[in-house]
Amino acid sequence: MEHSVNYLLRLQYDGSRYEGWQKQKNTDRTIQGKLESVLGQLAGCPVQVNGSGRTDAGVHALGQAASVCLPGDIPKEEILAYANRYLPEDIKVLSVSAVDQRFHARLWAKEKTYCYRIDTGSKKDVFERKYVYGFPFSLDIAAMEQAARFLEGTHDYKSFCGNKKMKKSTVRTVRSISLCQQEGKISLYFTGDGFLQHMVRIMTGTLIEVGLGKRSPESMKEILEAGDRRAAGFTAPPEGLFLVSVEY
Repeated sequence: MEHSVNYLLRLQYDGSRYEGWQKQKNTDRTIQGKLESVLGQLAGCPVQVNGSGRTDAGVHALGQAASVCLPGDIPKEEILAYANRYLPEDIKVLSVSAVDQRFHARLWAKEKTYCYRIDTGSKKDVFERKYVYGFPFSLDIAAMEQAARFLEGTHDYKSFCGNKKMKKSTVRTVRSISLCQQEGKISLYFTGDGFLQHMVRIMTGTLIEVGLGKRSPESMKEILEAGDRRAAGFTAPPEGLFLVSVEY
């Protein structure tokens, strides 16, 4: 592309039927793959879409961010309209804005917020069943909130990393973890400078075990110090997780 413009896309998607964000050779059911296919048709050449992070199979996004270079002669209004006309109905581009040519959605991200939703009713709400984790047990919210305080701050979160072969640093800063309970549904919000593979889901599983009385809030310190995935709780399933927002 002789004259190209770098764009920041904000998008939302229902991850239920996708194999995650990252494009894969053995399936066309990825968010990145769908975006690159549609935007490549618009550009008339192959394009590369860089997401702020890789959401797993089955995980949703209310506010994912991605960057892509496209020919400069295509107005951003046309990019938005074309993308939403040809993308599947479970992916929507919310906005398109021109950014610095060096901008990269993942490398420039300063902070992300995720939400994990749990339904503690005896049976999941029929219309929300694909967007909550059905966990029909009583949870001690106060104990979970107490445990969450120990997980905030700057720590080595290796115990909460699903990638056993992780070679890079597992130190991250989690600015806040908050819980909101309403009519049998619990929402956990995690805000930090970045999250490891499955980190939010493992933290959620661990906090659920605290809520059940299987772990003490204070044991979070020992889990962090262990630096071992086996020390933490179970990995909560993907359908309850949403990427809420990405800040730059």
